[in-house]
Amino acid sequence: MQTLVSQLTTTFVDDAIEVVKGFGKVIVHIATAPIERIANACDVGGVLARRRSARHLRAMMKAHRPRNPWKRSLSPFAYLHHLT
Repeated sequence: MQTLVSQLTTTFVDDAIEVVKGFGKVIVHIATAPIERIANACDVGGVLARRRSARHLRAMMKAHRPRNPWKRSLSPFAYLHHLT
């Protein structure tokens, strides 16, 4: 059983790590914003926009992809699929 002190310590350390990650993301965003603006201004053919939309489309398809029915049928617990 964990003590209260160890729980508080791990929680504090985890929160501190997340704060540092957040500041890191902000700094990276600030540093790369001018580069992104230049890249978008130079994108005459619309290549960057197409890449962004293709990436977004792939993420949406992956999120809504149906599960493989073969995996379920080969499972010894396939008849319990309605319980999940």
